[in-house]
Amino acid sequence: METVAQALPSAAPPILRDIENEISIVMPCLNEADTLEACISKAQRAIREHAISAEIIVADNGSTDGSIAIAERLGARVVNVRERGYGNALMGGIAAARGKYILMGDADDSYDFGDAPRFLKALREGNDLVQGCRLPAGGGTVKPGAMPFLHRWLGNPLFTQMVRTMFDAPIHDVYCGMRAFTKEHYQRLNLRCTGMEFATEMVIRSAMIKARIAEIPITLHPDGRKSHPPHLKTFRDGWRTLRFLLLYSPKWLFFTPGLALMLIGAIGYALAIPGVRVGRATLDAHTLLVSTLFILVGYQAVIFAVSTAVFGTRAGLLPESERLNKGFEFFTIERGIFLGLAMSGIGIALLLFAVYQWWAVDFGRLDYAKTMRWVIPGTLFTALGAQTVFSSFFISILGMKRR
Repeated sequence: METVAQALPSAAPPILRDIENEISIVMPCLNEADTLEACISKAQRAIREHAISAEIIVADNGSTDGSIAIAERLGARVVNVRERGYGNALMGGIAAARGKYILMGDADDSYDFGDAPRFLKALREGNDLVQGCRLPAGGGTVKPGAMPFLHRWLGNPLFTQMVRTMFDAPIHDVYCGMRAFTKEHYQRLNLRCTGMEFATEMVIRSAMIKARIAEIPITLHPDGRKSHPPHLKTFRDGWRTLRFLLLYSPKWLFFTPGLALMLIGAIGYALAIPGVRVGRATLDAHTLLVSTLFILVGYQAVIFAVSTAVFGTRAGLLPESERLNKGFEFFTIERGIFLGLAMSGIGIALLLFAVYQWWAVDFGRLDYAKTMRWVIPGTLFTALGAQTVFSSFFISILGMKRR
């Protein structure tokens, strides 16, 4: 049995010089004694019938039910991965793989490893990632009882559509655990997720770097395990996926909502400054105050988006962005400081005019609605200017090149 001391997720496995097999079939395993033999046997049959140069790797994540003995008896190569987690198990198995291509699939007998030649054919045609699709939207088939109702009709379609929209990924089943890819492509991705998000991250990062992605329909069979329930937890893993999608997309998490909030605030200002009546309601100082809140929160969200994008790019979490690089060329720290000081200058001028009005009445009572039309915008512009100055310094620090 082979033991792998897994590297940190940020470290890509070394490039292998001597390729012994065309394809390595990697099965993550945690107490899969019920189904492991069936999975290995199907893979071996496909390898034999199609004369494929291949190896089968069982990436064991701490099984105690005899799974290791089954794999060794059938001639599979066992890689012991100490760090727990679906992603960790796959990382360990892929790091040990000797093949030019990798096919990964769960060892619960829900996937038919007899499909391996179809995945290999698509890789030979020049694709970087070949994604299986179980859902009818992509031509796949889900056998009765093979997928929980919420997963099939809500979770999977919803998250798949989000990935298609947010990252322009040409897939119809983001959660499908059976997929194949080149070892070279995998090393380029530098994946970080060690849990169930590993598979989703692979699709997202592949789409972000414009890799060649193909999709082939497959059939999902009912889980063959009897001794324990599936490892996937519907709501826990669903939330982790949603959190991951948002964290990987500053545009959808911060930028777009921020612009929307600023637009709502600007509309509020346009209506409240002249005191427009909407039905029986007069939009006045209170509308200005709430609109100011929308603009400030929205502006902060936009700044977060830019900061996150800069940090993600510099840390290698996000691919290089030509738009971001051009933005740095135009929006220098000096221009940011100048813009911020100009905004604060406008704000301070408005506030000073409000003070002048107060002085004009010998610091007595003022017309509340009239004065607030100067005080609230003055406060807004002063705050936006200060945020712009501080953010210009902060984003410039994030954008500094590391040696």
